[in-house]
Amino acid sequence: MAKAAEKTAEKEAPQVEEQAAAQAPAAQPQQTVQVQVEDKGAIALYANFCRVTGSPEELIIDFGLNPQPVGIPKDPIEVKQRIIVNYYTAKRLLAALNMSVQRHEAVFGVLETDIQKRLKNRPN
Repeated sequence: MAKAAEKTAEKEAPQVEEQAAAQAPAAQPQQTVQVQVEDKGAIALYANFCRVTGSPEELIIDFGLNPQPVGIPKDPIEVKQRIIVNYYTAKRLLAALNMSVQRHEAVFGVLETDIQKRLKNRPN
């Protein structure tokens, strides 16, 4: 049983290079961990809609394409991808996404998530 748990832990090893830096204690110097990733069979799909639901054990993250991004869609949004993660993986994902968005905003400026404000401030 312990060996199975160890193999599961190995499979759930960090998939994000910056994870070690994000979780390193303040007293220790931060370091980047390089992780080998095989992505030959990966399929890239675009999503502009995300819904997060969950249970006490895991989070379910649904992705889809909203053809009407302004206002309330009249047709249901079709979910094309679903990712189910445990809360430990979700927390590592949250840290990695936060770090990536902060880097992007440092270079390109703050991202406004309210589409109404973006439309009002758009140059003509």
